[in-house]
Amino acid sequence: MLDGAAAIEASLAQIFAHHQTASYVGIVRGVDELADDVMMLNALVGMVPQGKTEINPAVNAIQTLVAARLSGTWRIALLQTTPAAFHGRPEAQAELTAQLQSAYQAHGLGAPLA
Repeated sequence: MLDGAAAIEASLAQIFAHHQTASYVGIVRGVDELADDVMMLNALVGMVPQGKTEINPAVNAIQTLVAARLSGTWRIALLQTTPAAFHGRPEAQAELTAQLQSAYQAHGLGAPLA
């Protein structure tokens, strides 16, 4: 677990320095106000590996982000990523992958990324 902006930045910098990054695709499913100055966003996310044009279903996920406004500035309080494995339900995995693929193509991103 990483604690604080500096630790998160250092960890991500190391990852991105040594790995080719995929194109990220997201579909926002909802934004809810939990309290004054506290919002929660739910999204479906996937990735298209570099040089490819298809979503990699093995890394599909469901994300929840909670943000709080502190002194007028929105800050992320929580980001949770849950793998969308859908164990024993291949039709659900295929449906999610199709939704993400459609979102990817709708944004003109159907050509391989170098």
